[in-house]
Order: sequence, then C-alpha cells, then structure tokens
Amino acid sequence: MKANTTPFERFLSLGKLALSDGGLETSMIFHEGFDLPEFSSMPLLESDAGRAALNRYFDAYLAVAEKSGTGFMLDTASWRSGIYWAKFLDRTEDDMLAGCRVSVQFASSVRDRWADRVDPIVINGAVGPAGDGYTISHAYTADAARAVHHPQIAAMAEAGADMISAVTMTHSREAMGIARSCLDLDMPCVIGFTVETDGKLPSGESIGEAIAAVDADSCGWPIYYMINCAHPDHFDRALYRNFSWIYRIGAIRCNASRCSHAELDEATELDDGDPVEFGRLNANLARVLPNLRMLGGCCGTDHRHIAETAQACVHLDPQAPATASI
Repeated sequence: MKANTTPFERFLSLGKLALSDGGLETSMIFHEGFDLPEFSSMPLLESDAGRAALNRYFDAYLAVAEKSGTGFMLDTASWRSGIYWAKFLDRTEDDMLAGCRVSVQFASSVRDRWADRVDPIVINGAVGPAGDGYTISHAYTADAARAVHHPQIAAMAEAGADMISAVTMTHSREAMGIARSCLDLDMPCVIGFTVETDGKLPSGESIGEAIAAVDADSCGWPIYYMINCAHPDHFDRALYRNFSWIYRIGAIRCNASRCSHAELDEATELDDGDPVEFGRLNANLARVLPNLRMLGGCCGTDHRHIAETAQACVHLDPQAPATASI
C-alpha cells in the first residue's frame, strides 16, 4: 500500500474488523458524573474537566485497539450538536457549528497521540437525529432533513473529518437527507438505524426496507449501513433469513441492555448487562454478516464490552457456527 494513503483508505482495505467506542453519553453520565443537557456531549469540549474525561474515555478504547492490533473508528462528540439543538442548549446556530468543528479538532488531537500505536484511526463525524432518537418526533421529508443536517455535516467535513456517520436514525427519510448532503459534499457516509424490540425501526420499516429506500434515493452512496442502539436479541433473527440486504451491513453498535427504548428512557440506573455475553453475541452477529467492518457499542457499554468483543471477534473464523440459539 502506498505510504501516503489516508486513514479512511486504510480502513477500507483492512482485512479484519476494526473497533469503535461504546456508549459515550451513558459513560459520561453514569461513570464520570456529568450532567449532559439534552444528552449532548458537545458541552464537554468547553471545559478542562470535560476534555480530560473525554481523553480518559477514548484512551481506554484505543488501548484495547492497540492490544488487539485493530484499526479504530474515532467518533466526534457531536451526536446532538446540529443546528436543531441550538435552542435547546441555549446557543446560537453558529455556536453549534463552531462546536462541531471543535469536536473534529479534539478527535484529531486524540488520533495524534495514538497514531504510532493504532492504525488506522478514522475521524468519524457523528450526526444524530434532529429530534428524539427513540421515536419519530419530526417526520422530515428527505429535503427537509438535508436542510437541517447539511450545516453540521459541512462544518465537520471542512474541519477535517474523514467520514460521516448518521447514528440512531428512526426512519428512512431523515437518513435520505443525510445521505444526500454527504453525496453533495462528496463525503463518505454510513447510515445507522436503530430498531425496537421487534427488529423494526420506530417508523415501522424493516431494516431491509429502510436500506433499500436510502440506497434508491442516493444511488447507493452510503459505504455501508449500521445497526445501533439495540440489543442483539432485538434484531438477530432477521439476519438469519438470507436477505440480500445483510451484505450492506458494515457495522454493529449494540446496547448492553435488553430493555426497550421506552424502558431505557425512564431508567435512573445504568444497565450495563454482561460484557462477556456482549462479546459472544457480537461474535454470533459477525458470523452471519459477510461484509462487517466494525464493531462497537452503544448505550450502557464501556471499554470492558469492547475488550470482550475484540477477544471474541477480531480473529474470528467467519465459517464457524454461531453459538446462540436463534
């Protein structure tokens, strides 16, 4: 490989799984003791204490990647940092976009500290729903979704993000808008859908239906799709039905808890599940997803869950049978 290839190009050429982090926001609240207004991690970048906590957080995951010999997908602290959230966080839209740029700069500083130990490290601009991540609070059209998300995506692209990931999308139309924005900017993107306990998006769409809708609207622009913010038990059966769309799934970031979104929304204590079981369940998913590139975590997970996932999955024989009862 040429010496001047980018981290993103090296990620695409990896012959094995890469890792990512776990539940950033739940870790900051329950492990670090921060109060995150509107569940937004962006304000952490505005204080020394917040930045120190973020450094500790990512250092723990990058140490796992170093030990496992994997690449790492380094998310920006920007899931709830688009212009939609300005009024809720008592900021201007310009403030939010400045924060998005800072989130990329911070992630780049983390990469600089670890670049000689973990390669590749990809700076992934995280974009969340403009509204609730568990229900459809705004039934955007694709055009409206593009308008509300494009400023954040453009700001992170200009700041040097390698790619964009839409995380916890609840319906295909909002995902279409994000894919359209990335296509306009020639920015690689991943679309991540969340599902309920029945394996369907909050919109009622199946995973396959949502993927097909976004691919048709954007000429297949997303490099792959992701399932996140759901426990494997909520969607694993759909993967065993030999649907062609499983070839478009490139990443999985599961919750530690088997609780529904409604139950998680009301929770006052962290349900961190069983890290060892979490790793085993991810290994089962990896065996049935032929184009899986990356594994991480979502709500309730921390570096322990990713360490168990790495141990179970990084050198996995894809031909080995799954061990769970499906």
